[in-house]
Formats: sequence, structure tokens, C-alpha cells
Amino acid sequence: MISREYEHSREAIFEFLLQCAEQLPHKIPFFGVLIGLINLENEDFAKDIVDTTQAKLQDALHNENRDRIRILLRFLSGLMCSKVVVPNSIIETFETLLSSAATILDEETGNPSWQPRADFYVYCILASLPWGGPELFEQVPDEFERVLVGIQSYISIRRHFDDIAFSVFETDEGHSPNKKDFMEDLWERIQILSRSGWKAKIPKPHLPFEAQLVAGKSHRLSLISCPPPNLTLTSSEILRGQEKHEADLKYPQRLRRLHIFPTNQAENMQPVDRFVVEECILDVLLFFNGCRKECAFYLVSLPVSFRYEYLMAETIFSQLLLLPNPPFRPIYYTLVIIDLCKALPGAFPSVVVGAVHALFDRISNMDMECRTRLILWFSHHLSNFQFIWPWQEWSYVKDLPKWAPQRVFVQEVLEREIRLSYFEKIKQSIEDAAELEELLPPKAGPNFKFLSDESTENTDGHKLSKELVAMVRGKKNVRDIILWVEEHVIPTNGAEFALDVVSQTLLDIGSKSFTHLITVLERYGQIISKLCPNEEMQLLLMDEVSAYWKNSTQMTAIAIDRMMGYRLISNLAIVKWGFSPANVEQFHVSDRPWEILRNAVSKTYNRISDLRKEIQSLKKGLQVAKEVSAKAIKELEEAKSVLEIVEGQPAPAERPGRLRRLQVHADKAKEEEVTTEESLEAKGALLARALEENKELLKLLFKRFVDVLTERLPAVSADGEIPNLRAGYQNVNFASQDLETATMEIDNENGADKNSEPNGQNTKNDYNVGELEQWCLCTLGYLKSFSRQYATEIWSHIAMLDEEVFVGDIHPLIRKAAFSGLCRFTNEGSQL
Repeated sequence: MISREYEHSREAIFEFLLQCAEQLPHKIPFFGVLIGLINLENEDFAKDIVDTTQAKLQDALHNENRDRIRILLRFLSGLMCSKVVVPNSIIETFETLLSSAATILDEETGNPSWQPRADFYVYCILASLPWGGPELFEQVPDEFERVLVGIQSYISIRRHFDDIAFSVFETDEGHSPNKKDFMEDLWERIQILSRSGWKAKIPKPHLPFEAQLVAGKSHRLSLISCPPPNLTLTSSEILRGQEKHEADLKYPQRLRRLHIFPTNQAENMQPVDRFVVEECILDVLLFFNGCRKECAFYLVSLPVSFRYEYLMAETIFSQLLLLPNPPFRPIYYTLVIIDLCKALPGAFPSVVVGAVHALFDRISNMDMECRTRLILWFSHHLSNFQFIWPWQEWSYVKDLPKWAPQRVFVQEVLEREIRLSYFEKIKQSIEDAAELEELLPPKAGPNFKFLSDESTENTDGHKLSKELVAMVRGKKNVRDIILWVEEHVIPTNGAEFALDVVSQTLLDIGSKSFTHLITVLERYGQIISKLCPNEEMQLLLMDEVSAYWKNSTQMTAIAIDRMMGYRLISNLAIVKWGFSPANVEQFHVSDRPWEILRNAVSKTYNRISDLRKEIQSLKKGLQVAKEVSAKAIKELEEAKSVLEIVEGQPAPAERPGRLRRLQVHADKAKEEEVTTEESLEAKGALLARALEENKELLKLLFKRFVDVLTERLPAVSADGEIPNLRAGYQNVNFASQDLETATMEIDNENGADKNSEPNGQNTKNDYNVGELEQWCLCTLGYLKSFSRQYATEIWSHIAMLDEEVFVGDIHPLIRKAAFSGLCRFTNEGSQL
């Protein structure tokens, strides 16, 4: 039927088949057989498919479309198995990619900073071999062996990638040069496949039709060309580092395996079979992003001959926890997991439960960013299953120290659940583990300082608060209220007291809902702005917000975030407040200060991203406006230039009405051009200002990290040995206080269980990391998280940071965490 419609709908058929191959890549072998059978009757059709695929591959190479390159190479391998493509053409394509990869690594003719692109080319070859390797081995063994030797040669000269800064679980081992990186691991899997005779458990639908397919004509591929390497003439280490970072962003590692389950529990499969299933799962997640139900449907119906629920869970969690960022928003993976639990009710829920328990057991070694993502995912997941969980299995965490990661994890999950439901519901959900009620946050509600009662209603604060409420209810305008504050409150009580009364009262008026809060800030934000002209007053304002919403982390974060959005609080003030002594003491026991800091930095960065997008759009609009204006002016001039002789004198030949219309059109086009140009200049000025703000924010953020960590980190020993924070307090020499004093303060101030040894070492699970070490681990973990998240901005200002922040004798643990997200190569980054 397809061949009959070929003459009438050639382009549509091509587009349909190629879309199927690209968006359902796990079915590529079946599409290959389909085209192979059509090739028997219509060679021109198959030839056009091959040529179109080659053209798309060439275009993808030059546009750096990674997913299309990878999938089209697999598609060509599938066509070769169905005798549609000549095997030698595949060999030539592989050799072209290998040659380009080797050129990139050459110091003279290439640019080793772009090794991620070279690795990607070789990865694409290796990733297609489970499908095309058996056919190549059988038909062109010598040429195929030459390709494998070339790959071995490339693997031997490339630089090893050390992904320890991007690992989900942190260790104290430092660099691990003996550990295989992703490319070395994949090459080893392919070598095992080669030694087993290229036998992989993948669909081979071409085998039943082999006797027919061999009669078809095989077509040659045109030679492809790879874009030349990005040459660099600089010897600057910073510029080279920026190039490496740019290359990492353009060619990121697709998967970092997360081995959650023990080998005796997960499915038993050959190394290459695991890789093939992982590729299929990642492809489905990629192409069905935004279509959760279709995604779940295809995930549970992959064409493999063995069970893969455990592997599917590990792969999805590896993407959810991928550093520095998951490929898609975390909510996407949450919804997919929910739908998989519903699609496989007898199998997948128990797998998810096992994964949660396994991750919970290792939570103390988990990266802080991953820990936060896991908390957000788990609380959302439970909200879709009536908050049912065997909490009694985790009831022992109540007896752990308040800083123990497992206890903090349960505490944060419960707090997030309350955000998604309500206090009584979550309290009821843990009734089988009543011990955990201690970990529930206080019941959310305002803490209004000027709430009237018989004992306090006659104070100045209460009287002024009542007056302000009356003015708001009486619809007094903002100017009148500001005048009242300046004339009746500040002169007698001072600016700080005025801020106390105004902020608490306005927060109370807007406390009913998020919408009420927004309305109050929009209408009366000018009053707060007038009272907070500097950072000192803004810090006091945030103290008032935190005090008013002390029982609600969510509302504290929302109020401060909205105030920043309305420019009532600066991002610099938020960073200073986040590192205030009261908040610093909470760094290891609550996510409250970190959530506010993350929001502030993220909002600043998003503002820059939005401005850049707007400027890019305006530039395109300006180009169009200039073209339209030039065309309109040209038409007007041409119309005016056409003359005719009237009564012996030259006069315009065009009618006056048309000339007027052309003039109006030209004027409007010119006005649009000028307006767009002015908008572009205005946005450019805003971007320059935002970039300067971001620079100052980055400097202040890292300076505060350095300051608080320097005060608390254990000192490096005399022989230069860096302290092991995970070994427990016994092995650490504290920099600022002796061991006995530190232990006493921890017990008395933070409420360790009276029956426990210092730092909670006699509790269940025997968590033996002391509070000071845990504080250092958490703070270093968040520093590392910010470093990875905003690595591009750090590279842009690396010289400034080295000159103004990381000066003097900086603790090696601080420097390692601060620059951990910048360099992935072994032996790189030490000079930073």
C-alpha cells in the first residue's frame, strides 16, 4: 500500500517513516524490515529513504542535534540488516566519525577541550553496534575489525572523565582514576558482546525474511562530513576551561548509572542487554516528554524477552537525580512513576518501595541536591497514593540526633506532605508510628505579634496596628498611609518599630491565602518600600516575615520570594539574611534557609535568561522591521519617481490617494523599526544591570560560604592531611574549640536524647557523625550544588572570584566544593 501511494504522497510518506524511526527508536528493527520488503518491489522508494536519511544525518551533524545523530545511525544500521544499505557504507560512516573524533583530540589540528564531542561520535558508533554489529561481523569482517581497532585506539588516547562531582552518592575517595567512565564502560560491554559472537537479546525481525530480503538491491550512502573542530589560539587556562564547560553543556553524558538494588535482587542480564534496555527507556522518556500516559504505555511494552522492572526503576531514578540537572522537569518523572505503578500494579509499586528503602539507607552519603529532589519526589508520590507508607519501619529515626540525615529526610518529607494536604491528614497517616509525630512541623498558622487580647491591647504597637487596619479597611490611599507613618509612628517610636507594626499588620491582612498576600503587596508594597530603603531595613523586614510565619516554612518562602519579585527586598539582602547566625544554625537540620536562598539565586538567574530570550526575539524583530521599512520606503520612492507630463510640466503619475497610503505605510514601518530599536536598547540596559547584579550576588554568596565554613571546618593537620568529616568527631581536631566544649554545646543546645552518648552515638543505627561534621558536610554539599547549578556564571567571573573571594589560605575542602562543578577531567582544576 505504501509503495502504491509513493508517487502521490512521496514527501508525506518519507516524513512519516522517518518520524516513526526517530520517535519510536525501540521499533527501528521493524521499520527496517518494512522498508526492506518495500525495497523488493520499489527500489527507488528505498533509495530515496536512504538518501533522505543521509541528508538528515548530515544536517544533524552540522546542527549538533545529538539525539537525531544517534538515532539515525541506529536506523541506518537497521536498514543494513534488512539489506537496504551496503555494509561498506556503514563502515565508511563509522570511519568518518572516528577520524573526526581523533582530529578533535589532536593538539595541533584539533581542540582537546572539545573531547565531549569526540566522545559523542564514538559513543554513537558503539551504541549502534548491538543492532548492526552481527551483520557487519558476518559480511565485512576485516573492515569491521578495522573500525574496532580504531575505537580501541581512540579509547587509549582520550582523557579519562572523572564524574565524582556529579555522583549521586558522595565518598571520601577523591579522584578515582581506576574507575571506568561511561565511554570506557560502554567499550568494555561491546568487547564482551564481541567475544560472545555478537549475541544480544534484541529483536531481529529481519531473520525470518532474510531469504527474501537478500534479493533486494542494497544502496550506497553518500559520504558524510563532520563539522571542523573549534580551534583555539588561546593559552589561557580560564578560557580553555570555559571551552570545556561549553563542550560539556552541548554534549552532556546521557546517563550516569544509579545502582540502587543489589545484584541478586535486580534482573540478571548480560552487560550489553542492560545498555540496550537503558537506551530504549531513555528514548521513550525523551520522545514522550509531556505525554505521561503514552510514555508509561511504551515503557511497559518494550520489545525485550525478559523482565526489566528493576532496571526501569533504576534508569528513571538515575534521570530524576541526574546532576547538575535532569533532562526534564522532575514533575515529569514523578508522573511517569505514578502511571507505571498503575500500569503494573502487581510489580512496579513493590520495586518503587524497594528503591525508596535502598536510597533511604544511603541518604547520609547522598548529594544534597539529590536529597532535596528525592524529598520533593517522595512527598508528591505519596500524595497520589493517599499518603500510605509503612512509617513504622522508620520510626527509629526519632531517636537519632536532630542533625542525622535520615531523621531530617523524614522530617522534610512530612513537612512537604502537609503542603500538599493538611496537618490532620498527615498526622493521621503516621498513626501507626506515633513516635514520628515529634517530627511534624507546628500546625501552620500566623504568629501575629499584635493580636489583641486583654493583657496587651493597650500597648502602642497594638493601637497603631488597629489604626493601620482601619485605614486599610477604609480604603485610604497609599500616600495617606505613608504620611501617617511618617508623621505619627516614626517620630515617636522610630523607623524599626514602624516597620515592625506595618509589616506584621500587612502580613496579617494578607494571611488568608496566597492571593490575599499578593493583593496586599501590590496595593501597599510602596509603604514597605518606603520603610526599607537599605539592606539593613530589608534584613529586619525578613526577620518580621520569618517571625510572623515561623510555623509555616512554605509561607515564609513565598512571602520573601514575592517581596523580591516586587523589588521590596534585594537578592543581596536575602543572601545576607540566609547566612545570618540564626539561619546558619539551621543549615543541617532544616531546608528552610536553603529553600529561600535557592529561590533568590534562581529568580536572579531566570531574570537574566528571560532578558536574553527577549533580546534575541527583539533582534529578529528588528531585522524584520528594517526589511519591512526598507521595502516600504523603496515602494514609496518608486511610486514618486514615476512621472507624466501634464500641461507641459512633469507630475507624479500615481494617484494622490495611493501615494498617501504608501507614505502612511512607510511612516508606520519606520516608527515600528524605531520602537523596536528603542526596546532593544532598553532591554540591553536591563540585561547589563541584571548581569552586574548577578556578579555581585555570586561574589556575596561564595564569600558567605567561605566565611561560615572557614569558622567551623576542622583544620588541616600539620602534615597536610585533609580531615575526613565522615569518620566521626573522634578523628577530628576542631579549629576553633576543643572537643569537650563542642560536645557539651551540641548536647545542651540541640536536644540530643538524654540516654544517648554525645552526638547521638548510642542511638539506633549508630549514626556516629557529630553535629559539627554534619553541619560542614551539609554546607559543603550545598556549596557544591550552587557550583554545579551556576557553573556558566562562575566561569564568567572566575578571575573576580579568585581575586576577591578565594584569596589567602582557603581550606582545601572549600575550594574543592566551590569548583567541583567546573572540571570533569582528571588532573584538571587543581590550579583553580
